[in-house]
Amino acid sequence: MSILRAYSRLPPIAATGSKSGLSFIRTLTSTANDQVNKPLFDKILIANRGEIACRIIHTAKKLGIKTVAVYSEADKDSMHVRLADEAYLIGSAAAAESYLRVDTIIDVVKRSGAQAIHPGYGFLSENASFSDRLDKEGVTFIGPPGAAMRAMGSKSESKRIMQEAGVPVVPGYHGENQETGFLKERALEIGYPVLIKAVMGGGGKGMRIVQKPEDFEMMLESSRREAIKSFSDDKVLVEKYLTTPRHVEVQVFADKLGNAVHLFERDCSVQRRHQKIIEEAPAPDLLPEIRKLLGEKAVAAAKAVEYVGAGTVEFIMDQETQQFYFMEMNTRLQVEHPVTEMVTDTDLVQWQLEVAAGNRLPKLQDEIECTGHAFEARIYAENPDNGFLPDTGRLIHLATPLATPDVRVETGVQSGDSISVYYDPMIAKLVVRGKDRQAALRVLRKALDEYEVVGVHTNIDFLKRLAKSPDFVDGKVETGYINKHLDELFPVAKEASPEAIAQAALASVIDRNARLAGASASPWAAVDSFRLSALGGQSVSVAFGDHKYKVDVIASAADVYSVVIKSETGTVVRRFDGARSQWTSATGGGQLRVLLGDRLCSSNVVFNSKDSSITVFDQGHVATFKIPQPEYLEGEEAAVGSVTAPMSCKIVQVLVEPGSEVTQDMPLVVLEAMKMEHVIKAPKAGKISEVYYKVGDLVDEGKSLVAFEE
Repeated sequence: MSILRAYSRLPPIAATGSKSGLSFIRTLTSTANDQVNKPLFDKILIANRGEIACRIIHTAKKLGIKTVAVYSEADKDSMHVRLADEAYLIGSAAAAESYLRVDTIIDVVKRSGAQAIHPGYGFLSENASFSDRLDKEGVTFIGPPGAAMRAMGSKSESKRIMQEAGVPVVPGYHGENQETGFLKERALEIGYPVLIKAVMGGGGKGMRIVQKPEDFEMMLESSRREAIKSFSDDKVLVEKYLTTPRHVEVQVFADKLGNAVHLFERDCSVQRRHQKIIEEAPAPDLLPEIRKLLGEKAVAAAKAVEYVGAGTVEFIMDQETQQFYFMEMNTRLQVEHPVTEMVTDTDLVQWQLEVAAGNRLPKLQDEIECTGHAFEARIYAENPDNGFLPDTGRLIHLATPLATPDVRVETGVQSGDSISVYYDPMIAKLVVRGKDRQAALRVLRKALDEYEVVGVHTNIDFLKRLAKSPDFVDGKVETGYINKHLDELFPVAKEASPEAIAQAALASVIDRNARLAGASASPWAAVDSFRLSALGGQSVSVAFGDHKYKVDVIASAADVYSVVIKSETGTVVRRFDGARSQWTSATGGGQLRVLLGDRLCSSNVVFNSKDSSITVFDQGHVATFKIPQPEYLEGEEAAVGSVTAPMSCKIVQVLVEPGSEVTQDMPLVVLEAMKMEHVIKAPKAGKISEVYYKVGDLVDEGKSLVAFEE
């Protein structure tokens, strides 16, 4: 697809019947005092990467603003580099050596002639010193002033401000004493479980739940390491961990003229690894008085620190009583800002540019309306069946839902791009809207059915199950939702349907025959899972999980086949006769239309040579089959009795050495992938015989990390 297609529907059109159904641009030229707006910037630099950089570029292009991209060596072919008017290399792959290099970025802004810097989210977006430095350099920071960032970007300082404003905060320690023993004593006073959080943190980074005192020091050190890498600050706070909360946040905006507004709330309760995976606006089933109070308190917080720009005030809310507590304020544009745009008919990036230029907010409070309901589902390269561990690799096939006024796909990648170990594993944000929550859910489910990815594990199937989960459909959300619905969200794997098996085999045989047509290669000499059968047809072996099948494909007429599916023991599982097929070849696969029994199937089929697999996308149903390889072609297997890397990663800590005696669940190695740390624990008690890697080594998924004596 065109790399601009995903953004072709921005900004969203107001839902039918909305009083705000006027042109989006008109709202920007209308002010209470008919004042003349100051001109916007001619050129801005975007100090970020991925989908948020592409998102900012889209709005800039719409407004006639030139854009300057910066990129690491790992991102030299990235979408944001191709979309920008100019691009500059700023360092190697690691964020600390590229996207966090303040001096280099300031040098680029001067060389390029950009007048302002948009930081996106993450990286330098909440770095007050960076904001101050730009001010001294005469470059506009498209975000809040450094003083407001220090006040509200610090979790401890922001909680103090909110306490003074009369907003209740979660019990905890938010002080300056960072001595390990002191923090451990405070945790004991608060009472376990406790939550360790990086003071300057966000996005779940530097956050650890500690269930018992003996785990505190290890979790504290892990939190500090992650915080220093992500935010260059390892200070933490310790709070009581609430077991059944909702996560509700309010979008606020303020200008330099003293105006501040809220754009209603979002619910972000469904999370894994303390990170959001699905957000919605407005929050479901809130009492009207609570909804009103949330907005008022959020605006009061922004005014208390003379805030400017986009910010999000996050609250933790008791699911039953709807009593809420201030949690933190994110002094930047949030990942989930598009759901707010969908229900308020706004472009918040454009708002940021207007405010940074010194103009009044495009709309004041009484002009902002909430119409309809919106969801954002984050499409991640990760494996939900393996603890949501992130995945890396090339996107061999990527197809997205068609953009409409009610469907947006915000992404920074396309087919052929790679998900790197160095950055966040998010592939895209799928944003949908409906006239109410149930209508929006229908649009979401349909769009998820149309999303296709091959090359890395993704959470798409998990999101499909979540969007159909009865309690989620009823709006009964809370942060522990996933753990409380494990059986429903992680069902036992079923066998593939006969129709899916038949389509995989047919596509394989038809495509292979088409490629061999006219070639001198003999199918008898092929070293793979294809064989000519005695009947003049062909057979192919496929595996789905632990189930193995042999499928005979026999041509009975032009483009008409009989397909016989047999189990590993030779039992006929299903037979389809008169399977009239139409195959349209494409790079790495194709489209198959075939009549199987009384059902006309229409599917996209993708061949992945990386792992010898065939994926069939059939009307929202996805099945991936492995093609067994001859033994002498199979790759290296992990050593017997070893502990392997669950994903491609970097070694952060090695906690054992050959000869170490370990107990079950004892930490062995600490890994880092996508800026998150993961502790690998001993699966059993025993003695370590080998340690294969040292700190700093890069390791591929499935490689042995340590081995036990047998």
